[in-house]
Amino acid sequence: MPKRKSSHRPSSKRSAQRREQPRSSLVHPAKRQEQTGKTWLYGRHAIEAALQNPARRKFRLLIAGEAKIQLHEDGAGIAETVSRHELEAALPDGAVHQGMALQVAPLENADLGAVAAEAGEDALIILLDQASDPRNIGAVMRSAAAFGATAVVLPDRHAPEATGVLAKAASGALDRLPLVRVTNIARAIGQLKAAGFWCIGLDGGAETPLASGAMSGRIALIIGSEGQGLRRLTAEKCDLLAAIPIRPEAGSLNLSAAAAIALYELRRGS
Repeated sequence: MPKRKSSHRPSSKRSAQRREQPRSSLVHPAKRQEQTGKTWLYGRHAIEAALQNPARRKFRLLIAGEAKIQLHEDGAGIAETVSRHELEAALPDGAVHQGMALQVAPLENADLGAVAAEAGEDALIILLDQASDPRNIGAVMRSAAAFGATAVVLPDRHAPEATGVLAKAASGALDRLPLVRVTNIARAIGQLKAAGFWCIGLDGGAETPLASGAMSGRIALIIGSEGQGLRRLTAEKCDLLAAIPIRPEAGSLNLSAAAAIALYELRRGS
């Protein structure tokens, strides 16, 4: 008589224990950041700016291989030498890290009213209407910092979080320039008008070239998304709609390219 095959099954208790074991090694780094409330910055310029920012809470600084970075007091106490594999395991796939990563807490959201109240007479604030690409936003912040802008404003809904992708594209500007999130861009324009800002919206179909106006004093520059441009209500709230003249076959400019050109033009005479 043939032997009956064993049908051994693990007990439900042991199965439950296995299911309860943490699977953190299988969780994508971006998801782990959402769960912990912390994020990883990477790239030399982004990390050096964060280390120099006293408002930024910093937890771990990972340095791999021969990477060199100027350590301030905040960085020296949290620095760890790790392998390249350990470093890349903490970051999103494809992150261009230059051999270093810094774990930080997000910065507190700046208040638009406070930013406007403290702004100088030649203040320039950038408002991005419907911007959704973190690399584009980071590039706009980089240009804004280079041309001495006061702050960059984003809508709270649909705009990306200030993660390592945005910080890398901003090349340090995320920790040097206030990033303001508002509930409503049109309402924010009204708030800036009340604070004495002349509000200029970039519109490819506008008749007035941006370079034609002698613009001085407090200025708010409002830029829409690539292709769609400014939303109707946002455009109606602007004091002036102006265009960057380009060849018709080009269609439209990338958000960050339009911002850089407009920033240069507005600062050229100052």
